[in-house]
Amino acid sequence: MKKGSIVVKPFDISNMGGNSYDVHLSKHFAQYINKTLDAKKHNQIKHFEITEKGFLLKPGDLYLGSTLEYTETHKHVPFLEGKSSTGRLGVDIHATAGKGDVGFCGYWTLEISTSKPVRIYPGMPIGQLIYYVVEGKVERVYSKKKSAKYSGQTHLPKESMMWKNTF
Repeated sequence: MKKGSIVVKPFDISNMGGNSYDVHLSKHFAQYINKTLDAKKHNQIKHFEITEKGFLLKPGDLYLGSTLEYTETHKHVPFLEGKSSTGRLGVDIHATAGKGDVGFCGYWTLEISTSKPVRIYPGMPIGQLIYYVVEGKVERVYSKKKSAKYSGQTHLPKESMMWKNTF
């Protein structure tokens, strides 16, 4: 972090573990408008905010949340994993997208689902970032790729951009 190759804002040393950094749930959420999604179409979402009184997650629904922390990773591969305390409540924070790319700069969108009804709150610890060192020079940084669909992600959760792919 002192060299600037990893950025976390806001940063609080008390969130640092032995090998990870705890990230927190923001108040910004979204859900898809349509019940059926199509991978070749731009599926629209509606944004909303959860309050200090919490929000009840329901099984069978998919929620898009975001981290309170903004991160940049310039020479490391970031991995976002759920905290064990979150998992023990039956809450998953990502379906498949736990690995970031060298060069990712933004807030993390969380693909939240639950196996039981669970009340969650803004600011609660939701996951942990783990960074892996990359040996050698990184030639294709995510933020500079033409196909980077999530670069510069804002504090609002971002819907799937699969429709931008050619298949």
